[in-house]
Amino acid sequence: MNLQQQLEQSSIPLTARKWTIYAIHHSHTDLGYTERQEKIEQYHVDFIRQALRIVQDAHSGANPDWQGFRWTCETFWAVEQFLQQASAAEQRDFAEAVLRGDIELSGTYLNMTELPDYGLLSKIHSKAQAYARSIGHQVDSAMTADINGYSWGYADSLLQNGIRHLFSCIHTHHGMYPLGRKQLPFWWESPSGERLLVWNGEHYMFGNELGLCPGALGKYMIRDEFNHKLVEPGEIHDQIANIRIHRYLTQLEVEQYPYPFVPVMLSGLPTDNGAPNSAIIEWIGQWNRQHGEQISIEMVSLSQFFERLKQEGLDELPVHAGDWPDWWTDGVSSTPMHTQIYRDAQRTLRKVEKLDPQRNHVSDQELESVEQALVLYAEHTWGYHSSIYEPWHKNVQMLEVRKQAHAAEASRLAYRALDAVLLAENGATLYPGRPYRFRVTNTSELEITELVQLRLEGWEPDELRSGVEVIREDTGEVLPMQSSQPQIIITELTLKGLQTCMLTLRPLPQKSASTGITVSNTKLVGSDRVYDMVDIYPLMPAGATASSITLSQHGLESPFLSLKWSEAGGITSWYDKEAGKELLRPDAQYGAFTPVYEVTVPAAESEASEVWGIRSRMGRNRKGLGVQRSIGRLASVKELDNGPLYATLELRYQLQGISYFSLFLKVYAKTSRVDISVHFHKDSVWNPENVYLALPFTAGDSEQETLYADKPGGVVRPWRDQIPGSCLDYSAVQAGIAWQDEERSLMLATPDTPLIQLGSLDYGTRQVHTQQQPDTSPETYAWLMTNYWETNFKATLGGFYEFQYYVAIGDKMPPASIASSLQGLIEPFVVTRSRD
Repeated sequence: MNLQQQLEQSSIPLTARKWTIYAIHHSHTDLGYTERQEKIEQYHVDFIRQALRIVQDAHSGANPDWQGFRWTCETFWAVEQFLQQASAAEQRDFAEAVLRGDIELSGTYLNMTELPDYGLLSKIHSKAQAYARSIGHQVDSAMTADINGYSWGYADSLLQNGIRHLFSCIHTHHGMYPLGRKQLPFWWESPSGERLLVWNGEHYMFGNELGLCPGALGKYMIRDEFNHKLVEPGEIHDQIANIRIHRYLTQLEVEQYPYPFVPVMLSGLPTDNGAPNSAIIEWIGQWNRQHGEQISIEMVSLSQFFERLKQEGLDELPVHAGDWPDWWTDGVSSTPMHTQIYRDAQRTLRKVEKLDPQRNHVSDQELESVEQALVLYAEHTWGYHSSIYEPWHKNVQMLEVRKQAHAAEASRLAYRALDAVLLAENGATLYPGRPYRFRVTNTSELEITELVQLRLEGWEPDELRSGVEVIREDTGEVLPMQSSQPQIIITELTLKGLQTCMLTLRPLPQKSASTGITVSNTKLVGSDRVYDMVDIYPLMPAGATASSITLSQHGLESPFLSLKWSEAGGITSWYDKEAGKELLRPDAQYGAFTPVYEVTVPAAESEASEVWGIRSRMGRNRKGLGVQRSIGRLASVKELDNGPLYATLELRYQLQGISYFSLFLKVYAKTSRVDISVHFHKDSVWNPENVYLALPFTAGDSEQETLYADKPGGVVRPWRDQIPGSCLDYSAVQAGIAWQDEERSLMLATPDTPLIQLGSLDYGTRQVHTQQQPDTSPETYAWLMTNYWETNFKATLGGFYEFQYYVAIGDKMPPASIASSLQGLIEPFVVTRSRD
């Protein structure tokens, strides 16, 4: 059956009410995906020039058919690029068009992942408003497209920058809209208690599918009998548009949609990064002349739409408070090494701001360069559209390198700024006779006790071969120290919030030649050097410095913790000796920090089409029905170091997909803390994969505890502080997560890997918030890496990786203190060699 025959047989339902369709014309901004990043910048600059020509011709009367044309700048980033390149006349014309309402500024800068912290969000959300003020204007509305979620603090960031309305264009590919339905307004109550008016909208090019743009008739969300993608403008296009518009509006009536109007977004071309198109306003005029008495269409700006919405009255709108986790933030784990570099650069930037608050040594412009690189990496586009089925393609490789270069650039600029500040504060470069003095600053506002690393140059241990003492100059005390490597001396130091002190290495008098080490008569270790028994007489000779940590092949004991492990279960016990409580859940599937590897193998894995196709059928699962899961099995335990401050051991695991995997545990001797370093070599695999670390922790009373996550703007309680219908499975955090019961807190800092998996790993029906069993506590995993998307993501995860985690246990604290405590764990003291 040809298209004409389909049209003749297709019925047009009649609407029961008079309707208005509000068309919001924009260009979805992807920094990549369809073209090179610099080409996309060029496109968007020219799109604004094209929109200016259209609105000027309409305003002057040169083309009366274009009157009513409105262009919405989806991102202020595009406006920023235009203003940098525009002539003075173009800048003036643009400002006049904005003031007339012909061109709209969105209060968002780019469509972001959840990587940025609150400071960065607030900075980028201020940019559109700052420009608007400069021309005597006020921005009150913002839009996003593609992404389907935001951290809770995102709302406060908009509100504090004068943005009162947010239009969210949901893309349900590997994601979903919240609240159980779209095309719905609600109040989003922010952490501060203020309210943001949100429209929970359709896909950002749904107007194209309805037929509002001639020559760009899409077919993505709509699945009907018209088996085509594009048709030329003309009678056939108009017939399809007429059918689809009537069907859509009658469906809204069936679903008891409450309003006599509905907004739809659309592009001027059938693509992301599409141009403005004057044919849309011409087609709207033609439609209104034929159908306007029953269904009228009006092109509007964001603010115009929200003003119309407010006429309906907002008192009865539902109010929802909580996090809105973004299903699409998982792209950050498809390039895990560069995300790690990004997060380190973000923390380094914050250190610079604290060390130089008056900008005496670095300029605002230098710090803004760091922020811009961070923003460009954290933007939601993660690669070229064919990254999976043709990963060798030139554009795939080119866009991947350029995307990742933003993280590297942020790191380079942040550390350059840090070096400048430290050098200005008496930091030393290399020169002969440099003193052994170190300046140590706590950049946290909390009192912190830290194991500080004092690093020496390659030749310096020979100069200090007789040994050293670590002297704290402000108190004169000799600090305890430990050294397992000649070039690193580790000491324990306590500093108050934002405090600085000086440490000096004082050489000891020359010692006589060593007489060697004799055999212990009480240490139960055999000639094979395997220490798999507990000493009956754990005694040391008088005057010797003993470690307070005992290690064996099956566990360890410190004054604060007892850890046990087994070959099959890994770390099966993490016991808090101070509180007398087990810190691993009794229902844990896997041991603490056990690696979990998943791969979904297609039937014909050698065919690129199926490597792509199996991913496209995953929906919200991020794995296929036949997913193969491998659980790490403990293969060996090795003691590396044991002294008065800490003990270090290596737990080696074996599992599929990863040729080498080791956990390095640094157990503190004087506090209830363990630092975990994960080293592994990931095989290069084209099939969709995931790598997790099990985190089956509890604060001690799993039935009475609360799980907290550090998000921009403050902590949230996953599975509790969320918008109904939002993603339960995972969330991107800043410093980490914490469990807290009525007595104790367990902090887990995650400096390198932001994604925390909260739902079940099993393939199956995914649940969203309010569908979970009441009073259930989510499983927790660190989601280290993934390549499950069929587009945009990096195809292979192969390579060498090291990720850090910090576990600390203490007394219960106010929820407001949890974020700063987690941040204190991942922001070690700033240590620099002093000039004099």
